[in-house]
Amino acid sequence: MSGDTRDARALCLHEMASHVEFVQWVPSPLKRVFLFFADPENLPRIMPPATGTRIDELRLVSPAEAPKSHLAGAGSEIVTSFRPFPFLPFRAQWIAQITEFEWNHHFADVQKKGPFRSFQHRHQLAAEDRDGVTGTLVRDVIDFDAGFGIVGRVVERVFIGPQLRRTFRHRQETLEELLAGEK
Repeated sequence: MSGDTRDARALCLHEMASHVEFVQWVPSPLKRVFLFFADPENLPRIMPPATGTRIDELRLVSPAEAPKSHLAGAGSEIVTSFRPFPFLPFRAQWIAQITEFEWNHHFADVQKKGPFRSFQHRHQLAAEDRDGVTGTLVRDVIDFDAGFGIVGRVVERVFIGPQLRRTFRHRQETLEELLAGEK
């Protein structure tokens, strides 16, 4: 396959990926919110209980700003398992690798192993005050591809997209409460 053909194929695959974003403002300082998300132990706390999400293994690389910490800096791998269909006992494994980490700004992870052909998730955070209250704007940017061509695109629209919206709605409903409890 020539270089031009490979580039065209890569472009075509990228265009097929689905893109979703979720935005939430929380009345907590940026530092607290960033530390909450950078601690992988908090992941099961923000997932819908029906998924039974658990951490099976952590391979942490501490960020330079917090050496010897329990935070997931660039190069960390987080091995989780969850029930993709809550009514069935079957569990799926997901290995996420942190690929970017900028203190109090963003971090990004990619699926190293899991149910998708590709899955990239960028967590962006920014200080934002509203009505005199110090807070943080949390933006999640997700690009994913289920694979399997047209069948996968249908699954993305009918099942995966709605499931992601439910998952992030749950997180948005619980995040503020969890952050308030950590003061």
